[in-house]
Amino acid sequence: MKRVLLSAAAALAITCALGATAAIARADSTPAAPAVAADLTKAPRMGPWGFDLAGMDRSVKPGDDFVSFSSGTYLSQLQIPADRTSWGSFNVLRELSDARIKAVIDRSASNPAAVGEAQQIGGLYNSFMNEAQVEALDARPLAADLAAIRAATTREALARVMGATNGGFGGSFFAAFITQDAKDPNTNVTYLTQAGLGMPNRDYYLDAKFAEKKTAYRAYVAKLLTMAGWTNPEKAADDIVALETRIAEGSWPIADQRDAEKTYNPATIAELETLAPGFPWKAWMNGASLTGAGRVIVSEPTAFTKIAAVYGSTPVATLQAWQAFHTADQAAPYLSSRFVNANFEFHAKTLSGQPEQRARWKRATALVSNNLGEAVGKIYVESYFPAESKAKMEQLVANLRVALKARIDKLDWMSPETKARAQAKLASFNVKIGYPDKWRDYGALKITADDLYGNVERAAAFEWAFNVDKLGKPVDREEWGMFPQTVNAYYNATLNEIVFPAAILQPPFFDPDADPAVNYAGIGAVIGHEISHGFDDQGRKFDADGSLRDWWQPSDAAKFEAQTAILGAQYSSYEPLPGAKVNGDLTMGENIGDLGGILIALDAYHLSLGGKPAPVVDGLTGDQRFFLGFAQIWRSKYRDDTLRQQIVADPHSPAMFRVIGTLRNVDAWYVAFNVKEGDRWYIKPEDRVRIW
Repeated sequence: MKRVLLSAAAALAITCALGATAAIARADSTPAAPAVAADLTKAPRMGPWGFDLAGMDRSVKPGDDFVSFSSGTYLSQLQIPADRTSWGSFNVLRELSDARIKAVIDRSASNPAAVGEAQQIGGLYNSFMNEAQVEALDARPLAADLAAIRAATTREALARVMGATNGGFGGSFFAAFITQDAKDPNTNVTYLTQAGLGMPNRDYYLDAKFAEKKTAYRAYVAKLLTMAGWTNPEKAADDIVALETRIAEGSWPIADQRDAEKTYNPATIAELETLAPGFPWKAWMNGASLTGAGRVIVSEPTAFTKIAAVYGSTPVATLQAWQAFHTADQAAPYLSSRFVNANFEFHAKTLSGQPEQRARWKRATALVSNNLGEAVGKIYVESYFPAESKAKMEQLVANLRVALKARIDKLDWMSPETKARAQAKLASFNVKIGYPDKWRDYGALKITADDLYGNVERAAAFEWAFNVDKLGKPVDREEWGMFPQTVNAYYNATLNEIVFPAAILQPPFFDPDADPAVNYAGIGAVIGHEISHGFDDQGRKFDADGSLRDWWQPSDAAKFEAQTAILGAQYSSYEPLPGAKVNGDLTMGENIGDLGGILIALDAYHLSLGGKPAPVVDGLTGDQRFFLGFAQIWRSKYRDDTLRQQIVADPHSPAMFRVIGTLRNVDAWYVAFNVKEGDRWYIKPEDRVRIW
């Protein structure tokens, strides 16, 4: 149940959308949610042709501040809701998806005679909404898990408990996930990665600017252990924070975890024991039900050595307290209000600046959607995803593939040999739109309306068992890594596929009735972004079959890296908050995806015109509407703490730099808005980054 940053080789970590900060916390007193009003399930319109003209601020020069020019009036009036850490286009669309999910859930939750998946959906929702029972139980649901930790009096026994948390509440110094082998993508394999931290990443322990957060974390650890009834919680809190600081010191920086080659290190269990002595690997594998794994992929080998040494030198009593805290921390959202409140105050309010907790029914909806995702998704698609939307998306994807094919042919920096392999990779892309052709079977998952804690634990165990069962079996290429109701998209390098869930196919990304320029700038840029991930600094290392293999001529790779170095330097100069600069290395893949995406989408838009000039609409040319539409999908505001967290822990650049950081490298943007030397964001033509 741990949150894990997958290595670059896992590929599913590469997504196009902004990463939302998860915050599950304080309960409200509302016993039940009102039925969702019908109009909340209808997609919004963004002006008569798909763009919000009223949101512009035309007093601003486009070359000085294109974000304000395109959306300044809107942003000046935009207020972040008290229960959110940021707000913008993605959040509005997620609200739409949440309203629709709630409507789906209501049908099941209000039916006492529901059976099958409907019973599971209603039962899980109702167990969360039964606040009176949750309050009455207070900390009692924790008792069995804490007793197991107290009984684990050796490092071997504790390692077994840690392994078991892959399918339940708690933490581990190392995390596991099962996915396609990066060098044998037809085979599923176990990846292991560094873990063990309770704050967003190592920077929060080691960087002085997060000292206040670290102090608050120590207080939270002590508070939660006190509430859980753990012995000597104040000393335990000191020991736990000191322990996690040592783990942080040995951990890889997040930017290094993106490297597909550095994070691919196959090992047998015997080799793992030699690499990282001090940690009882066999006991851990036993607890995780991975005794048949045989071979694993180690993501951060030098970190494994250091973190295992930390484990081996830490007193057992401290390890037990650490495990007790992480169990209570993960379970807190499903316990009584005192646990929920404490969890919210630290994770959401202190770390991310969120003033208020989301309503209980909204958290219940998220719980159901996350744990019964395809059961909910099946009904969601039936209700809210028309067949014509899928057909139009298929045409858009086809047009963007044609555009990228032409761009590759015209590259003047790439040799014919590498071009041929790039074209082969593009031709073999698999595209998934809307929803899976084959749905998950949740029949073996037991859900009851009177056992919230047990439901969540069983759901985690069910999901982990589903993944472990993949080992030794052929890769299921029909499987999806996101649910249809998810507002996002992704590229999977080992399957060489791009995936677009139904929920993102709404305004401002896609509107069947919108101006084509806006659709190509919205969903077209998203499609292009995901396609470009196949050719970004990490995706380019995978061939047409999804294998991690160098298919580039050395001179081509050198030219590519020279351009990405310039792009990285550009982004590393951006400073969203004083003293907080974007990490150009961490965000490299997403920045390449954005730049490639907008260029491919623009070409595809031009191709869609069939040789005819674009019409002028409301005094705006086709290219102007295109670039305005692109800016519209990224209009957002953040709370300062959320923005700081994104800068150090998220591979996506802040929204404003996804706009201007991209456009200032696009020649057509300069022409469309007469951007000239002397304007703030002007770059000389010879200094603009040119990759795809």
